[in-house]
Amino acid sequence: MSTNDTFVQHIQSTYTFKGDALLLGGAILDGKPLTGTSVQVPLKTLNRHGMIAGATGTGKTKTLQTFAESLSLKGIPVLLMDIKGDLSGLAQAGVSNPKIEERHQHIGTPYHPQAFPVELFSLSKEKGVRLRATVSEFGPVLFSKILGLNDTQSGVVSLIFKYCDDERLPLIDLKDFKRLLQFITDEGKVAIEKEYGKISSTSVSTILRKIIELEQQGADMFFGEYSFEVADLCRLDSTGKGYVSIIKLTDIQDRPKLFSTFMLSLLAEMYSTFPEIGDPEKPKLVIFIDEAHLIFNEASKALLDQIETIIKLIRSKGVGVFFCTQNPIDIPASILGQLGLKIQHALRATTAADRKQIKLISENYPLTDYYKTDTLLTSLGIGEAAITVLSEKGVPTPLVHTLLCAPRSRMDILTDSEIDQIIQQSALKQKYNTTIDRETAYEILNDKLAAKEKDLDTSDTEGKKKSTSTRREKSTLEEAINSPIAKQIGRTLVQELTRGLLGVLGVKTTNRTRRRS
Repeated sequence: MSTNDTFVQHIQSTYTFKGDALLLGGAILDGKPLTGTSVQVPLKTLNRHGMIAGATGTGKTKTLQTFAESLSLKGIPVLLMDIKGDLSGLAQAGVSNPKIEERHQHIGTPYHPQAFPVELFSLSKEKGVRLRATVSEFGPVLFSKILGLNDTQSGVVSLIFKYCDDERLPLIDLKDFKRLLQFITDEGKVAIEKEYGKISSTSVSTILRKIIELEQQGADMFFGEYSFEVADLCRLDSTGKGYVSIIKLTDIQDRPKLFSTFMLSLLAEMYSTFPEIGDPEKPKLVIFIDEAHLIFNEASKALLDQIETIIKLIRSKGVGVFFCTQNPIDIPASILGQLGLKIQHALRATTAADRKQIKLISENYPLTDYYKTDTLLTSLGIGEAAITVLSEKGVPTPLVHTLLCAPRSRMDILTDSEIDQIIQQSALKQKYNTTIDRETAYEILNDKLAAKEKDLDTSDTEGKKKSTSTRREKSTLEEAINSPIAKQIGRTLVQELTRGLLGVLGVKTTNRTRRRS
């Protein structure tokens, strides 16, 4: 038996599964595609997460696009983090050409261009359905981790959340939180310290600076109402295709803290609301994070720990998370170790340091008798990748050089008019694009302060009136007493009383006395 025949049997035995699977492409050996070597990934293991990596221009985004299409066709909703803005083409059918036809002939599957149901979302002023979350939904622990606070400062945050719970103050946006920071160090300081203990003004100042930093990255637009419901990411269209939800993030590339905040809140919300389903036959939702290094840039250790924890646990909720990045080392080792599917596009080796790094990266992949891994990683062509997946039993499959399927949808972005049309037809637009500004902690505390100041002003005015009235009454009495008539009446009264008293005692008054009187 020839090497090619042995290789074909090897691929067929390791990449053929009992359950439903997605076709990724066809195997290549010695630079030649071999028919009958379908490289697949079982749907059952897609909640074990994965990675798509490779240098710029090697086809990562198109692989992500193809993957999302295949999931949608299987009735699995997809969420895409579109950092570069080049994934919106999923909403329009692609166009065939000779190169695509030749590629699919090698793979052994026909090429059928088609469009997919797409929903466009935005965290900022970009066009799309607005995504928001409230501060209270984060909770004190998660909110403190986002701000990168120490234990003392986190204690102040917990105090604020507790006070809002006790007083039934809605804590919705950053404006509410900043007002509460002011409240606990100003008009509410005495009452707060009596009930909850002393508060460090230094800690409050530090928290306020962290909030301002978050605001400068655009988080004030993210925190608010109407809060997004993650169940809306798990919709199917009328034909049974999974919706591809694309979050446009082109304007937050330089705001990694906002990106990290959003991702953490999204994963945490999914974990808290999705039911526990273990290992289903296919995932409930698959998330692709393009340019994933942005989620880890400037993230504190506490934040990374939180992301790692959720990545480990969210698998049992039927959610798969795939990180797309230029280099596997962009992903922390603790998270990289959780990723079952690895699609590695070409890496570039221009320096000795690059070659050493590629050598180390190659050791992360299963051993193979058919390829020298470090050489393979630097010689992959555009639209080719080194792939390993988890079998249905959770065992990594052998590394295989793969010619990847081409996207069925448009390999370019949508026009502005096409984007406007998608948004206008959105069933979620009315639900989330209406701004709600109800009475929250900010307004309630301000109203209380205004009412208190008004009461003080009223009290002062009444006090002044009373004092003036008392002084006026006193002056009138004094004038009456000191008048000549009053003095005369007083003297006469005293004289008559004296006479009466002397008469009682038996003493007679003389006429002189009487006349003098």
